[in-house]
Amino acid sequence: MLHFMHMSKIVIANWKMNPSSPVEARKIYTAIKKGAAKVKGVDTYVCPPFVFLPELAKIGTSRKVGLGVQDSFYEETGAFTGQVSPEMVAGYKAKIAIVGHSERRAMGEDNTLVGRKVRHVIEEGITAVLCVGESERTEEGDYYKFIREEIEVALAGVKRNDLKKLIVAYEPIWAIGKRAEEALNPEALYEMMLFIRKVLIERYGRAPALKVPILYGGSVKGSNAREFIEEGGVDGLLVGGASLKPEEFIEIVKSAA
Repeated sequence: MLHFMHMSKIVIANWKMNPSSPVEARKIYTAIKKGAAKVKGVDTYVCPPFVFLPELAKIGTSRKVGLGVQDSFYEETGAFTGQVSPEMVAGYKAKIAIVGHSERRAMGEDNTLVGRKVRHVIEEGITAVLCVGESERTEEGDYYKFIREEIEVALAGVKRNDLKKLIVAYEPIWAIGKRAEEALNPEALYEMMLFIRKVLIERYGRAPALKVPILYGGSVKGSNAREFIEEGGVDGLLVGGASLKPEEFIEIVKSAA
């Protein structure tokens, strides 16, 4: 089995554009931090909206629970209204940056832009969580070609040595925000995980490619998290909606362990 060498599983909370107040953000993060700290064998990261990052950084991070961001720009500073760079968030303890999430791609980000962001994030010493995923599945299986292109273009400037700072998150767009029973089934996930691993091996060689964690995202709930890890063979999970409910999120973190 082509399994990832890293011992700990990884669970990332993507809060998207939630919650609506700093008070709530602090409350949710505090509860997650307390609960996740007790779970052995899982590294947990919370990615709040940028505006809450300084608040949560004050509450602090630990070896088990870290902070990240949901996007990142490809320049350090300059005339880029509304953008935030990896250099800026590094000062607030952000260790990971989600790049190329399907919701950003839907706003017009293409593979080349995503690639520039991945490269800049890694240069800054932050781990890039590269999101890939097809919007639909057809019988012909051309979604494999689509995923290969997303990976190859986004990693165009990424060298073998940079892979230590890379996580790939597979999130089939059609499965996002669905009920748990409509999410991707674990067998199909296992096949896709092997395919992503194969694309990485072809590009970087076996040993470095096996060290890159592959996560699954798309309607991850407390009820299905365990089978994605056990039968889907992934190294962790990228969690959307459920990450705003601390009890359910902690249940997901525990199932990953």
